[in-house]
Amino acid sequence: MTYLALARTDRIKAAVVRAGASDAIASLRERPEMEKNYAALIPNYAGNKEAELRARSPVLWVDKLNPKTPILLMQGTADWRVSPEQGFTMAEALYRAKHPFRLVMFEGGSHSLPEFRNELYRLTIDWFNTYLRDGKPWPSLEKHGD
Repeated sequence: MTYLALARTDRIKAAVVRAGASDAIASLRERPEMEKNYAALIPNYAGNKEAELRARSPVLWVDKLNPKTPILLMQGTADWRVSPEQGFTMAEALYRAKHPFRLVMFEGGSHSLPEFRNELYRLTIDWFNTYLRDGKPWPSLEKHGD
């Protein structure tokens, strides 16, 4: 839902995605048992499966995300619901698009990251304080330095 919102408005100044699926096609390949859930929850799924999965795969349409909204991605490496690879894949797509993001991988973290609750909250609050409260600009994404 966060990715959909970022594709539909430029009013969001900062975003956090925790254990967020970024590729519904890969999710189905990794967890075929999800097919019945998709069929039950996604309108028009049976008639247009590929299009519906692509529409729910922001890794395929990062260019539609508001390019001025920095995104904090947080993913557990022991998440069986959303493969940690999806965090890396989304980060790579954002990097190629020069979209501001930060990826934090929690070693041994499960889907909702209960093992890292305090750190998760601290990172989230710091992220929003930096880009909402303080209004800091994102650092240059162009290659620079000595």
